[in-house]
Amino acid sequence: MQNYGKTFQLWRKAAGSAWNEYTNHAFVEKLADGTLPKENFVNYLIQDYVFLIHFSRAWALAITKAETLEEMRLCATTVNALVNEEISLHVKLCAEEGIEETDLFNATEAMPNLAYTRYVLDAGHSGDFLDLIAALAPCVLGYGEIGYTISKKEHSSAYSDWISTYSSEEYQGVCVDVGKLIDQAVLIRLGENPAQNPRWHRLTNRFLMATRLEAGFWQMGLDN
Repeated sequence: MQNYGKTFQLWRKAAGSAWNEYTNHAFVEKLADGTLPKENFVNYLIQDYVFLIHFSRAWALAITKAETLEEMRLCATTVNALVNEEISLHVKLCAEEGIEETDLFNATEAMPNLAYTRYVLDAGHSGDFLDLIAALAPCVLGYGEIGYTISKKEHSSAYSDWISTYSSEEYQGVCVDVGKLIDQAVLIRLGENPAQNPRWHRLTNRFLMATRLEAGFWQMGLDN
């Protein structure tokens, strides 16, 4: 398991079985062994493209919630990685299936997608930087863990582009940087013993809810 920081490990542990249901979901297992039907994968990519548009906006919102220049820089770097790298993967893979980017951008947002993205954006609008980061963390760091785990065991080449993207040194570097950002943000706002802070329980629940919504996103991919 990759080291994405102290806070992530605490939130991950607190999420309990929900984290396993997310990172070891049947969708992930089928993607790894190549048995995921192409139609399901393409439908997932379309919805994930829409998700990433809102996710990028949420990270841009984090810039306005930041309290330090370093926080602003790391959030801006993440927005760049999402808009110019991760979204590009979806455009590339969908183009291979004859789907244009304009069609992706105008795709109808599925209900599980809408529930997840609006939850994250609401966390940012109604809360502070930590509320938003706790809701954002499961996606960034979960995909890093999934990609890394799949890459270290025998897997099918059917979805190698997806696997290589999230297991890559570049994406793993993003995860490490985000983990450091979270640790520093928690230290600044909650001190050296964050679990003793009254806010800790709410932040843990933010992470847990986003984790559950991630599992729901995978299930949407299987149900399509």
